[in-house]
Formats: sequence, C-alpha cells, structure tokens
Amino acid sequence: MKRKGVLLELMFFLFLGIQFCSSQSNNSSHETLSANSEKYRNSSLGENVFVFEPGMDMKEIQSLIDSVFNRQSSGKSEFSKNRYALLFKPGKYNLDVKVGYYMQILGLGESPEDVVIVGAVRSNTTHNNSVLTNFWRSTENLTVIPTTDSTNIWGVSQAAPMRRVYIRGNLQLFDKGYASGGFLADSKIDGIVTSGPQQQWFSRNTQWGKWSGGNWNMMFVGVPDAPSENWPAKPFTTIKETPLIREKPYLTYDKKGFNVKIPDLKKNSIGPGWLNHTKDKKTLQLSDFYLVKPGIDNSESINSALEKGKNLLFTPGIYSLDKSLKVTRKGTVIMGIGMPSLMPLNGNSVLEISDVDGVSVCGILIDAGSIRSETLLQVGEPGSRRSHEPDPAFLYDIFFRVGGPAQGSASSCMIINSKNVFADHIWLWRADHGNGVGWDKNRCANGLIVNGDNVTVYGLFNEHFQEYQTLWNGNNGRVYFYQSEMPYDPPTADAWKHDGINGYASYKVSDNVKSHEAWGIGIYNVFYNAPVIVDNAIETPVGLENKIHHKIIFWLNGNKESIVKSIINGKGGSVNNSNRKATMD
Repeated sequence: MKRKGVLLELMFFLFLGIQFCSSQSNNSSHETLSANSEKYRNSSLGENVFVFEPGMDMKEIQSLIDSVFNRQSSGKSEFSKNRYALLFKPGKYNLDVKVGYYMQILGLGESPEDVVIVGAVRSNTTHNNSVLTNFWRSTENLTVIPTTDSTNIWGVSQAAPMRRVYIRGNLQLFDKGYASGGFLADSKIDGIVTSGPQQQWFSRNTQWGKWSGGNWNMMFVGVPDAPSENWPAKPFTTIKETPLIREKPYLTYDKKGFNVKIPDLKKNSIGPGWLNHTKDKKTLQLSDFYLVKPGIDNSESINSALEKGKNLLFTPGIYSLDKSLKVTRKGTVIMGIGMPSLMPLNGNSVLEISDVDGVSVCGILIDAGSIRSETLLQVGEPGSRRSHEPDPAFLYDIFFRVGGPAQGSASSCMIINSKNVFADHIWLWRADHGNGVGWDKNRCANGLIVNGDNVTVYGLFNEHFQEYQTLWNGNNGRVYFYQSEMPYDPPTADAWKHDGINGYASYKVSDNVKSHEAWGIGIYNVFYNAPVIVDNAIETPVGLENKIHHKIIFWLNGNKESIVKSIINGKGGSVNNSNRKATMD
C-alpha cells in the first residue's frame, strides 16, 4: 500500500508540473449539437437551457446530452465560453448523463425522488488521465439508479458540487488518477461512498450506508454515519450537527410553470432535509424574477430590475458588467443556472450587497477583468454593524477566478463586511494554469477578507493568492473545512516577504480578534521558481491557537530547497522535500 501511494503521488507531482507549464486554449469547441436540439430548447430560460419530460424520446434526449458533453469534455473546454443547463421535469428517464465543463444537471421536482434517472449522472476522466481539473459542473435535486456495477461515478475536484441528490446504489468520488477535493451536501446514498485517491473532501447533511477511504483531510458535518475521529492517525474530522443552515434555493416545475423553492433555516441539523417527504413551504414564482440573458442584459438593465424589487435568475452565458450590481432589498435572491460567468469591465466590483437581511446568492462564477478591481464581490458596506441573526445572508456555490479564461486582476475576490453571513461552498482561485497566468499578470493579494462578526463558512477552498489566502478580521468566525494551496509562482524568496516575516500564512486571523474557531484545515505548497521560505502556514492570536482543530500541511512538489517552517505561529512540524507532511490536533 505504501509503495502504491508513493507511485500515485509521483504521478500527481508530474501532472502538476505539466499543468503549470501548459497554456490552455480559450476557444470553444466546434462540436455541433444534435439535430433535434431545438425541440428541447427553452428560450425563455436561456439559449442553452434544455428541458426534458419523461414522455419524450429517450434516444433523442441521449443524443442531445452526448452532443453537449462532446462540446464540453476536452481540455480546450476547461476555459470554454459555452454554458449549459439541462433540466428534467418530474418522472423517470433511462439515460447516461455525462457531465462536462459548465454543465449543470437539475431535477425540477419538490423532492429529489420526483426525478429518477436510471443509468448514470457521471463525471469521468476525460483528459490528462486525471480528474484534478474536473471543475465547474454540478448536479442537483434528482435520484440516480446506477446501472453500471450499481455505482455512480462523480470524479471531480473543485467547483463541482453535488447537492440534494439521492443515489440508489454506490457513489464513487474519483475516476482515473488523482482528485483534489469536492463538496457533497443534503444528499442520500443507499450504498457505499468511496473516496479513493481524493486528497480531501467536505460532506454536509448527507446520509449513506458507509464511507470508505480518506487521505489528507476529510470533513463531515451533520452526517449521521460519518467515520469516527482519530486524528491524525485517520484524516477524519466529524461534527455531529450542522449549527445553522438554509439549504440552497432550487428550481421546480408544476402545472403552473417554473418556481423557486426557498428552504427554511435549520438549527443543529443532521442528515438531508428532504427526507420523510418534508416539503419547503416558501415559494417564489418565476414572475418574481428578472430573467437575465447574455447579449441582451447589461449593468443598467439588471440594476433597473433590482430597483423594481425583482430577484435575479442569470441564464447560461457570459456577462460583462461595466458597473456593480447593487442589491439593496432584503430577501433578494440571485440565482444562476448553467454556470453563468460575471466579469467587471471597468475595475468595478461585480456585485455589492447592502447590509440587509436574508439575501441569497447562488450558482455563479465571477471572473476578474483586465482592469484591476478592488474586490469582485462585497457583502455589506465597510463598517456594517447591524445584526442579521434572525435572517442571515447565504452564499452558495460561488466560484471566483483571477486569470484562467483570460488575464485579470483584483486586490481581493470577496470581502464580507456584514454580520451573520453564511457561505456554503466557495472556491476562490488565482489561476495556476490557463490564459493570463504569471506573477505579474494575474495579480491578486487575497482570496477572502472577512471583516464582519459571526460569519460562518462550510467548505472554503482558497488557492494561489499572492498574500494571505484568507484574512479574518471579524469576531466569532467559524470555518468548517479549509483547502488551500499557496501560490506556485513567487519569483524569488524576497518577493514573498513582508514585515520581516518569510512568506505569507495561508490562514490569517488578525491580532485584534478575540474569538474564532476552525476545523479541518489543510494547507499545501508547491513553489516552482525559487527556494521559498514560509515561516507559518497559519497565524492567529496566541490565545486562539487551540481553537484551530485538525491541521495538516503538505509539501507537494517544486523547488527542493523550499520549506514551510511551522504549522501555526512557529509551532508544529515543518515540511520540505524530505519531510513532506506535518499534522497537529
């Protein structure tokens, strides 16, 4: 087993080197869609939204799904401009749904059991003999009865959530080669969930028959059948209950048409919220939403809709915004279907949310523009003081990119100034491969800055920024699971120093913070160019050191003289070429 593990790691290191040095194309695939695609297109929800019914011809549906996948499955598709949403009305389907880049698979029932797919909804290895770059895809609100060895394969890494899904069989979270982390929530798996070579994984409010496997950092929150903790002998962190969550809003269809369901707040919850025929009572009609469409809408039209009290539903596409979108009404819902991308044109932010109650933002990508922005998403104005405890804001499945599709820059990706904000699955990524990538090209200091009190994050993925990946200035913060890679590309050790300190901690809790707690903190490093020295992977006030639970740092690859000297505040083991892993309670 040890020999096999070493071989897999060596393969992983080689792949990282190839990825870092390669340049990905930004051209869309020219694969054509099937001849019957127009029959299934729903133009009211967007040019690339297809809606299926169980009485339709399964062969035609399969042909259309395959043609979309063929467009979205190659290495060139990683930074494609295509976006797709495939929607299934309640009923039973016999299909093999292959999921590629920028494909979202959505059931339209009130329960995941209302839409049943016999076959598969799967994400497999399609290039580079790995799923390390299987990003930007999702599946939600349906049941899968797997027909291949009773196992559904969902081989993914970042930004590929599986939510509100019922697998009547087994679930495999990998395919070929390495996988580097993912997100599973509000789901049920009858059989075994096998993590295999997944390096880390976050699961919340999910029920299964058994969990198998685990490498570096596997976290379970509100999961009744989670593995028992025995850190660091086993890489498991288990929190019995999810303290507070409102599950992600979801699209449904009934005789009256499309609706959006808003789940209730749940306190101290265990397992998926839809079991036992539990139904979400709050419903918004599609008429309550402004349907945002690419090539038609801009900052002016979208802000006008917000001023009129509309919620927003972004249909699949790319949106270039010359001004910030201003959310000032409490309870506003902003949804994306089909992985829409928003990008600033003039150094503006993309989205500014006022210090108001109950806003929900879900399912969008945000790309930095060529003109540097101070931040891309802001929640609450600087100095926000209001409590939102009875009706907090929620951010779901929001994925930031600085570089990758094209050169871009920002000072930070997201700043949270408001109190009582919850984030449920966030990936902030300064690109390490793709277009516009380089130390002096895709500039960005910080992924996440938190200034507000009582902010909670479930599943924080934050990678490659040029100073602190995460900077926490507010009190009573909580983070459940953290995955972070330091930047690959500091040109010299001196270029990555500050105030007499070598390097920047990935996870920084400021000196004035009185209370903060985090669980399952994984920080990894690859320094290709220079023998970089990092004093601390984590920095906190001394009194909070024991509030950072289950910490791991790992030296992956790169310059053999590089070193991370301590896990937290000069304490804990170091990692380097000869001692690659260190852990602390």
